[in-house]
Amino acid sequence: MIDQLLEITGGVAQATDEKIRRINGITRRSRMLALNATIEAHRVGALGRGFAVVADEVKAISQEISQLTGSLQSDLRGRLDHLSKFGAEMAARIREVQGERLSDLAHNTVEIIDRNLYERSCDVRWWATDAAVVEAVAADSAEARAEACRRLGVILDSYTVYLDLWVADASGRVIANGRPDRYPGAIGSDVSRQPWFRDAMATGTGADFAVVDIERASSLGQSLVATYSTAVREGGEAEGRPIGALGIFFDWQVQAQAVVDGVRLAPEDKARSRCLLLDSRHRVIAASDQAGVLSETFPLRAAASSMGYYTDEQGALVAYARTPGYETYRGLGWYGVIVQQQH
Repeated sequence: MIDQLLEITGGVAQATDEKIRRINGITRRSRMLALNATIEAHRVGALGRGFAVVADEVKAISQEISQLTGSLQSDLRGRLDHLSKFGAEMAARIREVQGERLSDLAHNTVEIIDRNLYERSCDVRWWATDAAVVEAVAADSAEARAEACRRLGVILDSYTVYLDLWVADASGRVIANGRPDRYPGAIGSDVSRQPWFRDAMATGTGADFAVVDIERASSLGQSLVATYSTAVREGGEAEGRPIGALGIFFDWQVQAQAVVDGVRLAPEDKARSRCLLLDSRHRVIAASDQAGVLSETFPLRAAASSMGYYTDEQGALVAYARTPGYETYRGLGWYGVIVQQQH
């Protein structure tokens, strides 16, 4: 609306200037005709006196028109300039309010993810103390491993946000998982070189956990996962010696897509907006248009600020907010971003 007002104002100013230029051109021609008529009247003497009077009157009218158009141009141009300035200030204020609102929505988006992932960090530390999990690693018997599989399956029945839960022994060999029917290749696989296992085994106490950024897991059907892990400790005690590791695989694609699709934008705004989650390297890890996930690096100009907005080279409004963390979960340096095309 404001952009249309500014466009109309600019068009009126341009049309006014053009019409006044044409009037001034006609006035100059009238003056020239009056001057020529005066010269001719003087040349013919007494016979031209009446014509001289008419010429003087045309000259006077031309001068009056010239003064009037000059005054009109000055007054109208001043008013149009004032209107343009007012419209520009209003547009800037509207964009400021819009930018602040989108920044708040971006903050809310990444905060929802933080709260969700905080729960994942709690889950992995809790389940690593489960008696069946600890026994499977400590006893290293077929019966204990089978019981651990059963127990992990029961957990997955209630926590549907996970693809699978894996238990590995100290050497990095997977000895139990919750969905052996869906992922039969898990048990017996070697995860000793995988970051989630190494980082889990390096945790200091049962209060610590490790997390791996979003990736496609070949062992889980190329699904997008967020992996959380911690050590399984002797006796299930927080200070116990690490004897294995528990890795839990969060179904990232489904859960994150629900978050970016659920950003509370008006229908007319949603159609021209792209809602994103970026990792600390500004890599797209979720997108409302489902484009560029793990393949696009977004050119975010966040500088040192944790929250803000700016207009990009294409004229789109880009609002962002850096992860604030939640409770004991400090976040991974991720961003919520909303890119909105302007009318």
